[in-house]
Amino acid sequence: MIEIKKHNKDTYRFRVNTATGNTILESVDFPNIKDIRKSVTELQESINESNVFERKTDNSGKFIFQLKNKEGQLIGNSQLYSSEAGMENGIKNLKTYFDTISNMPEL
Repeated sequence: MIEIKKHNKDTYRFRVNTATGNTILESVDFPNIKDIRKSVTELQESINESNVFERKTDNSGKFIFQLKNKEGQLIGNSQLYSSEAGMENGIKNLKTYFDTISNMPEL
């Protein structure tokens, strides 16, 4: 499930959640909903390319991935995962979500 919310008076963010409500990805700030919709549409076309995911480990040893567009611009960050396998499962779930999304919710 994707939700779009006003982040502050000048920006919006989107969040992708699992069916149980866990956050898979939270986006960076966007100036308007139109840019979010454009970015999500572009991601649907490139989500299965390996270069859109950057896998990282934070200084406490937890795993995180970043989602980038084709131009390499950061789109969002995942939650922290305690294992690499959990992070890879999060990526798999996000890919599945983007492959099946049919429309964006209204604000």
